Amino acid sequence: MGIKKFISHVKEFLSLDKSINSNKKKSIKQLLKKLKKRRVEVYKLIENASKEDKLILEEELEIISLHIKKGKDIFNNYVKLKKV
Repeated sequence: MGIKKFISHVKEFLSLDKSINSNKKKSIKQLLKKLKKRRVEVYKLIENASKEDKLILEEELEIISLHIKKGKDIFNNYVKLKKV
């Protein structure tokens, strides 16, 4: 997955309308920060949710974790390419 595609998927997932494409490196950092914040919010919601809601929230948590992992990989690869 490329940088632009990742940014568009995460913006869609987080329901962001703001343009975050000032700089690819900076954009990915901002999106990772928002994903981590969303993950903490979901953890808090899981604690107080019913069984049915927990399943939905756990699925969302898995998606968020996957996005964070992909974002970190893309960011690290991008930084390595720019240093070379």
